[in-house]
Amino acid sequence: QVQLVESGGGLVQAGGSLRLSCAASGIIFIINDMGWYRQTPGKQREAVASISRGGSPNYADSVKGRFTISRDNAKKTVYLQMNSLKPEDTGVYYCNTSPRVLAGYWGQGTQVTVSS
Repeated sequence: QVQLVESGGGLVQAGGSLRLSCAASGIIFIINDMGWYRQTPGKQREAVASISRGGSPNYADSVKGRFTISRDNAKKTVYLQMNSLKPEDTGVYYCNTSPRVLAGYWGQGTQVTVSS
């Protein structure tokens, strides 16, 4: 049974930081590239960052230089350190495999709200 459990969201002022975590089970974590995705009202879910099984990161232009993705294969956990947060970063953040997602296995996500 695949499970992706996100945590670490919250309410923060613009310029603040949050660290998101995603614990994965039921998948062979070490062989999968992983990604963080963001859902905002009225928009399609978008990829914000991904990390290869070897640890190479990629970022959407909108978060480059502010977000850092990392992974701990022993803990089957992927992280997203978010600094210099902006109101437009507000949304529900999910993790999943990358670039092809496990479509039927989205977690509950974690809400990030950035106030101006």
